[in-house]
Amino acid sequence: MKVSKLFFRMWYYFRVGYSTYLSFLLGLATTLVTVYYLAITNIPMLQAVFPHFGIFVIIALVLGIPTACLIGWYHLKGSSLWESEIDIGVEANPYYYKMQPGYWLEAFTPLYLELLRGLKKILAKEGMLSEEEKKRIEDLEKKVEILIKGGYVGMPRKKINLQRRRQESD
Repeated sequence: MKVSKLFFRMWYYFRVGYSTYLSFLLGLATTLVTVYYLAITNIPMLQAVFPHFGIFVIIALVLGIPTACLIGWYHLKGSSLWESEIDIGVEANPYYYKMQPGYWLEAFTPLYLELLRGLKKILAKEGMLSEEEKKRIEDLEKKVEILIKGGYVGMPRKKINLQRRRQESD
């Protein structure tokens, strides 16, 4: 494995491990310590409710975990926040508009193209193909050929919406 490839792999693993696990745990511990020792110990009424750091941690976790779960559920299911994130990911990911390398590009997509061509021949020979259907199949063939050659088909929703707005304003 090349040194540069190994470096980028390790960089990716570091980012995932740090952002998902280490920073989460350190952030949680820092928040608990900061809130308790800077806020609660300086307010006598709260000091009476939480006389020890351990009690504060237990209560914070008992209340915080379900609250975080509810916020997470709302983010994914109860609002359009997650949908917006997915939309942005689709717009940014080139593999939604081009063929993935590997077996899809090398085997399955060429197979689908040959099946489509064979089906078109059979339907044309049997006289079961209207001009509209023939045009749709040819359009599909062109798109699959573009994908096999490494090109892009379709457009991100963002670009489609821009085109619609331009057409409506004309």
